[in-house]
Parts: sequence; structure tokens; C-alpha cells
Amino acid sequence: MMADRINRRDALIGIAATGALPAICPGPAIGATGSSTTAVELAAAIRSGRRSARETVDLHLDRIAAVNPRLNAVVQLTADAARREADEADAMLARGQVKGPLHGVPVTIKDTLETAGTICTGGTLGRANYVPKADATAVARLRAAGAIVLGKTNVPELAGALETDNLVYGRTNNPYDLARTPGGSSGGEAAIVAAAGSPLGLGTDAGGSIRVPAHYCGLAALKPTSGRVPRTGQFPRPMGARNAVFHVSLIARSVDDLALALPIIAGPDFHDYTIVDLPLLDSRAVDLSKLRLAFFDDDGLAPPTAEIAAAVHHAVEALALAGVTVTERRPPDAAKAGTIYYDMTRGDGAAGVRAFLKSVGTERISPLFEQSLQSRSSPAMGSITEALAAFNRWDAYRNAMLAFMQDYDALLSPVLPYAAPRHGTSFDEELQKGVGYAQMHNLTGWPSATVRVGTSPEGLPLGVQVAARPWREDVALALVRQLEIRFGGWTAPNL
Repeated sequence: MMADRINRRDALIGIAATGALPAICPGPAIGATGSSTTAVELAAAIRSGRRSARETVDLHLDRIAAVNPRLNAVVQLTADAARREADEADAMLARGQVKGPLHGVPVTIKDTLETAGTICTGGTLGRANYVPKADATAVARLRAAGAIVLGKTNVPELAGALETDNLVYGRTNNPYDLARTPGGSSGGEAAIVAAAGSPLGLGTDAGGSIRVPAHYCGLAALKPTSGRVPRTGQFPRPMGARNAVFHVSLIARSVDDLALALPIIAGPDFHDYTIVDLPLLDSRAVDLSKLRLAFFDDDGLAPPTAEIAAAVHHAVEALALAGVTVTERRPPDAAKAGTIYYDMTRGDGAAGVRAFLKSVGTERISPLFEQSLQSRSSPAMGSITEALAAFNRWDAYRNAMLAFMQDYDALLSPVLPYAAPRHGTSFDEELQKGVGYAQMHNLTGWPSATVRVGTSPEGLPLGVQVAARPWREDVALALVRQLEIRFGGWTAPNL
């Protein structure tokens, strides 16, 4: 183990010179050609006239048509509207008008975020034909910035599992291995972005729901600080004692795309009272040589695979070489994260969730969500006092984590201790033990970003996550951008 608070930059210069620090995820260059181009590159090409918005939208619709039959990622396609909006975007440019930084850029939206005029099911049968009258705030802000929505992407029922399957649309497959899950609950979003059917996706994260799919599908993702992005228009609407664990989040093939989109969706909307009007800082202005990074590869409950542990250490070595001060240190309560998270859902043994489903017309629950309720919300706690004590433990955990972070600017770890599992196995006992790696940052509310840094022996993507202090998305993005530069980030699946 590495000694506390050491700067390994000098030692690693020799390692890099000998080639012992491998580029374990080389892949093709990001934004090479076609629909693999990033949102940043597409926006620039459209504004300059090198590519039309209509051409760009058609290219991505063609890609969706080619890959979606094998993935089942896009569940509502808004092709006609997207083409019409693309033509309007091109006409605006011809008049010298630019709608915003995403002018003409196609995007996809997770099916738990409402979209005016397009069915939003949340993966549950009671809303199979529900058409919202208004966009979720984050969706409306993307459109106002010029983005063109291609369609909605699949989720588990009520976004309640780490794999994506429901009775409305069925199962979504991982583009790197169709026999495996792309994760959940933003699994459809991750699958289509990884398959180059969309350059940028809007999702949510209440327990790893953007970071786990990004890890399974080799993508960059960002869960902003709790209180940064309004959840207005999210279904189910985040309310009550667990409100703070829910985050509207971003997923893409490039870290720069996350940095581009975050200022667009952030800030108060005067409908979500939790949102704080704090300035966003520029990730390009972060001086890596001034950052202090703690890291761990094992949370003390669920040991990682050898490849995950290696990916963490390669990432740390690369950051140390870039000038970051790195320290191997695990937060004292890391192993408790999963228990604390799920204890807060067990107060009524899921009676409230079942009543809510009936209130929206769902009489039949998907087997996956039933399994989720049985494993995560049962048995009910014996008293109100016991239920309230669970939330007291959450507060104590947040205080302990903040005290830990006093000495560091960021914390690096696995997203999960394993690569994408096979369909139907996410509730296996050994796999369930590993979810605390992701859930700890829903408990803290800290901004957390992911990026691909490696590949498993089966050819599956491996990611790491970097969490920063509250409101310091710039630090998290700067660190994962450095890892993306070093290891190559997203690599196209063989579809």
C-alpha cells in the first residue's frame, strides 16, 4: 500500500518512460467520423456550416435504426419532429441566428424525465400511454439551447434497479455483450450513447443510476452536486425524506460534452425548492498540481476483481504523473454505505411504493421491480423510532464523509467492484454487496464523474469514479478529463 499523503510524480516518470504504465483502453480516437462525433464537435461543425443539422439528425436516426433492434435502448422515437426541428435549425443558421450552444445537436432523454407530446412511462404499465403536457426543466433547457430530441430511452420500472427491463418495453442489452445488462436505471441511455446513436444523454442518478451504466458501457458521466440541477418533471417526483439522493445527470462519450451541457441544465427553476444558485466553475481552469486526491480500491465489504483494482491503480498513477498529490485512504464508513442507503427505504416495507403504483394505474409489477422491492425494502421496520434512526445514521454518515474530505479535493474509487454482469443477476447476493461504492455519493450528494480507463478479460469496459467536494464539479471533470486523455475513454462496441 502507498503511504499516506505522498506525491508519486517523480517515481512515476520512470514508469511512464519505460512504458510500464499501459494505455489499457486505446481504441479509436474520439470523434473520428460519422455518428461517433462528440456533441462539442457536432455543435462546432453545425455552427460553421461544415455539417447541417438535418444531416446530423438523419445520421443519428440511421444509426439508431441499425443498432436499436439488438439493443432495445430507444423506446419512443421522435424522428419526424427531430427532422422538422433540424430543418428549422438550419433555416435559423441561414439567417445568422444561433439558438444556443447545442444548436442542431441531437440528444436522447431517459424515460423518467417528462417530454411534452411524447409518451413518458417511467417503465410502469400504468403510464404506458401517458403523454406529458410539459417538458421536465432540464429537457426544456436543452431544447432552449438548441438541442434536438431524438427519442426516449428505456429504464427499469420506476427507475428501481441496476439493470433495465420492464413490462412496457422489455429488456435493454449492453452493446459490448448482448447477453449482459447495460445497467440501470439509465441503461437505455447508456446503451444508445455507447452505440453512437446519440452523442449526449440526459438521465438521473439516485443510487448509481448514471454512473453504473456509464461504467458498464464505457462512457463519461456526471452526477452533479445535489441541489445543482432541478428535478422538476422527473417521474416519480423526488419528494420526502430521501429527496436529496436524486440527481438529474448527464452521460456522453466525451468529458467535454458533460462540461458543455452542465451549465445549460443547472440553476434554480423556482419549482424545485432544493436548488441552490451557486456559480459553476470552469474545469479547464483547474490546476491539477494543486489537487489532493484520496483513493481506495476496496470498500471493506465487496472486494473488487483484479482488473477493477488494477484500473483504479493505473488511474491513480496517471493522475500522479500529471502532478496530483495522491494518497491511498479509504473513508472510515465506506463499508456501511449500502446498508445506510437501503435502511432508509425499509420503513414501511415498500407499502408506500405499492400504493403509489396503484395510484398511477399499475396493477401488475414487473418481476425485476418486485425483486427490487423484496430485496431492498423488506422487511418493514418495527417502529417509527427505528425508521427515523435510519435517517439519523444518514446524517452521521454525511458528517463523517465531509470531515474525511477536509484533507482532500477529490476521492477516486471503483464505480462497482465488477464489470457488467449477465442479465437477471444484479440481485445476486454477492453483486448486491458492491452497490455501496456508487451509493456513497448519493448519500453525500457530492458531484461524481466517471470515465472508462480499462477493459476486462471478456472485453467489457471498466470505469472509475471521481467525487469532489460539494459544488466542485469542475474538479471532478478536470480529473476524469485527464484520465480520458491518458487512457482514451470510450471505444466503439463491435455491433
